Amino acid sequence: MEQRFGINSIDLQVLRDFCEREGERVTYEKGEQMEREDEAARWFGFVADGCFKYVAHGISDSREHITWFSFAGEYVGDYPACLDGRPSMTTIEAMVPSRVLRVSGEQMISLFRQSIETMELRAVIGEHLLSQARARYLDFHRTTPRERYELLMRRCPGIVEHLPLNAIASFLNITPKTISMIRRDITFGQ
Repeated sequence: MEQRFGINSIDLQVLRDFCEREGERVTYEKGEQMEREDEAARWFGFVADGCFKYVAHGISDSREHITWFSFAGEYVGDYPACLDGRPSMTTIEAMVPSRVLRVSGEQMISLFRQSIETMELRAVIGEHLLSQARARYLDFHRTTPRERYELLMRRCPGIVEHLPLNAIASFLNITPKTISMIRRDITFGQ
């Protein structure tokens, strides 16, 4: 289970082992949804192969806004909403045929109740997600579109070979035209 795009900054081996031991192996075809925005979140999983996009729809225009990605070797799901069945804040959709070792929110709660160590794992996961969300929020305020593109390329090398340009542009909150100009400038050394 090679991680092709990014690297997690915390050790979640216990969670990965749990998904491998207790999870069901589920295949999602391109475009198939694991969770749907505004419906009860149910699943959390380890991505064995493939990748997923997290999509939120605009309030006034219903446009699709990509807010996150999960790649092979990473976790996928609306955590912590799946822990108590709250509505998912995004639609989580396979971008390519993908395989996931999937557990339910109830299974996750059972894991966390096993020991103080697994309860601490729950806190570590929450802190990690908060840290990622905060970094992304700050990036929107302190970086230019080109800097956001370059940060993404460092965090997820190889992403451009696997995802359409419009998906990357949506994630970076820029237009496809802007990302094309950025790539041209980088290619020709401007």
